[in-house]
Amino acid sequence: MTELVAKAAIDQRIVEIIAPVIEDMGYEVVRVRLMSGKEQTLQIMAQKPDGTIEVDECAEISTAVSAVLDVEDPIIEAYTLEVSSPGIDRPLTRLKDFDQWNGYVAKIETSELIDGRRRFKGTLAGTEDDEVLIEIEEHGEPVTIGLKFEWLSDAKLVLTDELIRDVLRGRKNAGQIDEAQFDEVETIIDGDEE
Repeated sequence: MTELVAKAAIDQRIVEIIAPVIEDMGYEVVRVRLMSGKEQTLQIMAQKPDGTIEVDECAEISTAVSAVLDVEDPIIEAYTLEVSSPGIDRPLTRLKDFDQWNGYVAKIETSELIDGRRRFKGTLAGTEDDEVLIEIEEHGEPVTIGLKFEWLSDAKLVLTDELIRDVLRGRKNAGQIDEAQFDEVETIIDGDEE
C-alpha cells in the first residue's frame, strides 16, 4: 500500500484490516486518514472500479467496516467513521490514477526537493514505468517532467470547469444524473445563468 493511500502507521494498519472487506464488496480503497481534533475522525474514501460510488454504497461500506473495526479495535480512542467518495477534485493515491486522469490539471507535492522545488502544478501526462508525468510551465514553455511515484507526498486534481463538465458528462452517460441536471450545471459553468 502506498503512502498516498495511508500515510501514518495507524492509517496503514487500518488499511490492512479494512481493504480486504472493501475489496470483497467490489470497491477500491482510495485513501484512509485518521484525523484528530475534538473527536477523532476516520475518513475512508472508496469507489467502484469505474470511479463512481453512491451514498447508499458508502453506507454499506460503513456498516461492514464498523463491524471489522469493532473486532480488530486498532483505534484506542473514540472516533467517528466517515465513508465518502473521493469527490471531483479527488486525491490521486495510486499510480493508475495518474493514467485515468491523464490530461487534467493536478497539484503534486514531493517529499524531497526536486530541482529546488517540492510543488508542481500542471497537466497530467500519464505514467511511464514508476514515474508520474506532468506537463509544467518552465520559462514560459511547456515541459513534461517525470516524478518517481515514491517521491510523491500528496497529489490531487485541481477543480476546473473542464474536469467538472467531463465528470458530470460521465455520470449522465452512466445514467446517474439526467439530461436536465447536466444542462443546468453546464449552464452555470459556462456563466450563462442570469
